[in-house]
Amino acid sequence: MIRATRRAFVRGAAAAAAAAVAAPSLAQAKPRIVVIGGGFGGATCARALRRADPRFEVTLVEPNPVFTACPFSNAVIAGLRDIAMQRFGYDAIRAEEISVAADQAKLVDGQSRRVTLRGGSVLDYDRLVLAPGIAIRWDVLPGYDEVAAAMMPHAWLAGEQTLLLRRQLEAMPDGGTVVIAAPANPFRCPPGPYERASLIAYYLKQSKPRSKLIVLDAKDGFSKQRLFQAAWEQLYPGLLEWVSQSNGGKVTSVDAKSRTMVTDFATYKADVANIIPPQQAGTIAAIAGVADQTGWCPIDPSSFESRLQPNVHVIGDAAIAGAMPKSAFAANAQAKVCADAVAALLHGKTPQPPKLINTCYSLVAPDYGISIAGVYHIADGRLADVGGAGGVSPLDAPPDFRALEASYAEAWFRTIASETFG
Repeated sequence: MIRATRRAFVRGAAAAAAAAVAAPSLAQAKPRIVVIGGGFGGATCARALRRADPRFEVTLVEPNPVFTACPFSNAVIAGLRDIAMQRFGYDAIRAEEISVAADQAKLVDGQSRRVTLRGGSVLDYDRLVLAPGIAIRWDVLPGYDEVAAAMMPHAWLAGEQTLLLRRQLEAMPDGGTVVIAAPANPFRCPPGPYERASLIAYYLKQSKPRSKLIVLDAKDGFSKQRLFQAAWEQLYPGLLEWVSQSNGGKVTSVDAKSRTMVTDFATYKADVANIIPPQQAGTIAAIAGVADQTGWCPIDPSSFESRLQPNVHVIGDAAIAGAMPKSAFAANAQAKVCADAVAALLHGKTPQPPKLINTCYSLVAPDYGISIAGVYHIADGRLADVGGAGGVSPLDAPPDFRALEASYAEAWFRTIASETFG
């Protein structure tokens, strides 16, 4: 009887030691959490972690001293907004006693739980959160590489590419042709190419009315399609043409010097070409071993912990989040759920199953907004739509309703930017 008790004691001691390795005792040490990526997901998560427990040592790794936001960058391209309104720093985050490492993560060693930065610094962690956003896949579309992007900008990473596309539109003569190539799913911001088409069409209508805009699409359908197309018929008849994949819209190769795009059915010559190429999770995801063969990161939706690497969580555009789209709102919502889950795990508790929401506003014109909303829960191990929840703007809404949604879009951006960056 005594020997059995001793065996049980030894087993219990071993289990306790293993648990101590997996989740350090809050009474003995301050848990170290490293967050890589300072966008709407990573910056939000860092702040939420710090607020969840002031004992957490939180380090945010972000090489850029200023973050340039993608939401509303289409308005910059159309000349409706200054890019300075898209830029945010990290002073408010530092003020919350979060360490901001202005460097790039180079290596992640999951076994030793260590991040090595390009400058040589090493960060040990108990939990790691990756919010790396997207990386462009330069190996998929023949003819399109980083050199070609200097002539046919993608503008899908906000900043200099945004301004380059804007300058090209300004320089184009009236009567020119703008071509946007939209990728197959999945990609960052599903309605983004169509909002961009709308706002460029608005600019052309105002400033270069003899011009033409063509959207070549690698899909046969897209987010908020009926709303966008109804608006195009009303606002931009004869100016904006959408070519679906079935009708030869998928671009199969490009020639940057001649600004030519080839599809299965035709060749298109543009004065301004905006190529939105295929994408994948940001580079550090593959380095950390959390990206699968799709290039994206499978996660446990209850905690956003990687299904491939323990103690590593992935949020935002990089994650495979089921029915939840890749958007700033989604990244912000996932960041809060992830922070709660990490805090629970570090306190030895089980994360609670979350319910998440996403709302996405798009501008078709400065005073014409449309929206889509979704609610998501865990079903069969993935995030799925909650039936009957969410929805889209009414198709037959009056002008004052569209103007109200445009103002809601502006208010949403101000709110999320303030919440994320202070």
